[in-house]
Amino acid sequence: MTKKYFTEKEVNDLLVNPNVKSVSDQAITYTDEFRRLFISESEKGKFPRQIFEENGFNSEVVGSDRIRKTANRWRTTYKKSGVMGLSDSRSNTSGRPLQRELTLQDKNRRLEAQVHLLRAENELLKKLEMIERGLGRSE
Repeated sequence: MTKKYFTEKEVNDLLVNPNVKSVSDQAITYTDEFRRLFISESEKGKFPRQIFEENGFNSEVVGSDRIRKTANRWRTTYKKSGVMGLSDSRSNTSGRPLQRELTLQDKNRRLEAQVHLLRAENELLKKLEMIERGLGRSE
């Protein structure tokens, strides 16, 4: 399997497209709006390549294989998770999961933080319940 690498000129050309969030020499990150537009147009019967070209992409630069795989990935995600699944979730996560073995102190700190969070959630739920009870009596 050959992987297409973008030249510096291709990267710069792709960055100008308003449907592109970011580009590296190996990958394109598309905007959430373009992902939703793609699904909408795809459901109307348009072909992936046509949608890409109508939105300013050069299909020879992007590559037909990349367009096809991207289209399949987005359609599968849309069927599974709806519109929310099309959002780029990478900015919402902290990155790769921790691979190294945690020390006992690190494990203890994590567990203490989790206990603290759960206690705070319980206090909030208790306060909400009290507020709801107070509102329920006055009705």
